[in-house]
Amino acid sequence: HGVPFGVIFGGTDVNEDAGQEEKKEVMGRVLQEARFAVAFTDSMKETVLTQWPHAKGKIYVQSQGIATTPNAAFDWNSFLERAEIHQSTENLHVFLLVCGLRRVKDPVYLLDAFSEWHQEEPNVYMVIVGPEARGVRLLGEMPQGDLHAALRRCCALVNSSVSEGMSAAILEAMDLEVPVLARNIPGNAAVVTHGVTGLLFADPQEFVCLAKRLVRDPVLEKALVANGRDYVSRRHSWAVERDTYQHLVEKLEGHVEE
Repeated sequence: HGVPFGVIFGGTDVNEDAGQEEKKEVMGRVLQEARFAVAFTDSMKETVLTQWPHAKGKIYVQSQGIATTPNAAFDWNSFLERAEIHQSTENLHVFLLVCGLRRVKDPVYLLDAFSEWHQEEPNVYMVIVGPEARGVRLLGEMPQGDLHAALRRCCALVNSSVSEGMSAAILEAMDLEVPVLARNIPGNAAVVTHGVTGLLFADPQEFVCLAKRLVRDPVLEKALVANGRDYVSRRHSWAVERDTYQHLVEKLEGHVEE
């Protein structure tokens, strides 16, 4: 059978690729040979079992562990300059969208609504950070420490994806005590409880509505931040994640019998 291996589902594979017959068939064959498979959530596991019932018994649920490392030497003013935001940082509200320019991430979903809001209130900005696409201007990829430091200075982390497995950026924002505004899709709703650990929006208009509320309501912001941080520390421990994968790797090596 060759080299023993396991697989970890990301999100797009289960939510999008499984809908294409050819890819679904290939993934089914891979699962047949895999010693184990890891899903981030119970709902992701259920989706997998609906598509590939033969995988029952080899799927483990392990949420992503999170540890953030903000760069203490990060220069916020230089970041704003690169983003061409030339105004006082006093009363400035930056919403950060961390994603690649891919259809599934839907980075343009909020642009028109946000642009209208910016015309009303010129102190609100959205900055997209991620891999560049030819001819498109945005802030390119950043070292993780710089990204975490930038995120800590932002008003909120935004997620506008069409589908997600489990967004590490959302969990990192919670860990850094930054409010989260996320599109209401199953992958996001699995980690964001609306009004408790973050805010979920159904469309661009609701996003603007909730963003305005967040900017104007420090009590809400404080509650979301505290609850988000508590949730991540309880449910997304990197130490627990490490132990799970160590166990699974030992399984591959034949050191652990179930």
